[in-house]
Amino acid sequence: MCNAHAQQRVTCSACKKQRTVNYVIEKARARDDTGWVRRFVAELWGEGQQLAFGREFNPVDHVAYYGRAGNSLIAFISLAEDEGDLIIVALGVYPEYQRSGIGTSLVEKAELEARRSGKKRMLVSTSNDNLPALGFYQALGFQVFEVEPNAIARKHGKILAGIGGLPIRDELRLLKILS
Repeated sequence: MCNAHAQQRVTCSACKKQRTVNYVIEKARARDDTGWVRRFVAELWGEGQQLAFGREFNPVDHVAYYGRAGNSLIAFISLAEDEGDLIIVALGVYPEYQRSGIGTSLVEKAELEARRSGKKRMLVSTSNDNLPALGFYQALGFQVFEVEPNAIARKHGKILAGIGGLPIRDELRLLKILS
């Protein structure tokens, strides 16, 4: 569904339909399957560079884990280290596999890696229109700690139409303290 025709609905967690998918999470091998990630990013987001925390990241350069269903790659998470923090550069799940738990599994795997390497915080950012992502990350314990007004509009040189026709302007920054 395109962003202009997407609609936001409030649904209680008990009413949300979960999908049953048999998947496995694998640690990315050096540069394997980067062509798939590049196509995925272009197909779903239309651009290769992700803006986060005042920097641009290429998700392909930071892929950490993949999700597979059978022989098909269906999801990935890209991570970058920054001092005492682990940044989620991008999390992508094909729409037909969303609500299967794979996104949560990828974030949990990243959190485990962050804890093992002594990171104090995990960071992620999203655009102001991406209410599904905002809800997803908050449900996993992240909280908004900063808003960078007009960051995305500056990157693109204009205000774009986002999910449900909301204007895409701001970068919402979230963090999760790792204890």
